[in-house]
Amino acid sequence: MTIALWILAVLLIVVGFAGTVLPALPGVPLIFGGVLLAAWIDDFQRIGGWVIGVLAVLAVIGIAVDYVAAALSARRVGASRQGIIGAAVGTVAGVFTGLWGLLFMPLVGAAIGEYLAHKDALRAGKVGIATWFGLLIGTAVKIAVAFTMIGVAIAALLI
Repeated sequence: MTIALWILAVLLIVVGFAGTVLPALPGVPLIFGGVLLAAWIDDFQRIGGWVIGVLAVLAVIGIAVDYVAAALSARRVGASRQGIIGAAVGTVAGVFTGLWGLLFMPLVGAAIGEYLAHKDALRAGKVGIATWFGLLIGTAVKIAVAFTMIGVAIAALLI
């Protein structure tokens, strides 16, 4: 049974890491869940409570970045409510259209939403690019948080 639990813990971490770039999967929470399961399997001997606490803080940061990055970038250039909604719709649509959709559908959605709100193509393009840039920054931060979480967990196991 212990081997099956370790396999599940590793699987959660691997799927969670994939989820840091795929919006359909809650990446950082899955990594945290995998490490928490690994700690529990070992009765918190190698991965102690302080490590779990640090990882919980990192997980909260990773989750917050996911929700805030694109919206802050869009708002910074004056995006309307429709532009932000368009970015969200584009992100969801991107999940179903492959890698290029994941990369560019939020930009397209934000631009369309902003264009519908103001009928200004230049402004729509500006909002679309700002939203896209925010998503890229958010993804980079989530990847850094994921690597940090995995590194802290591995260090705790080895030390």
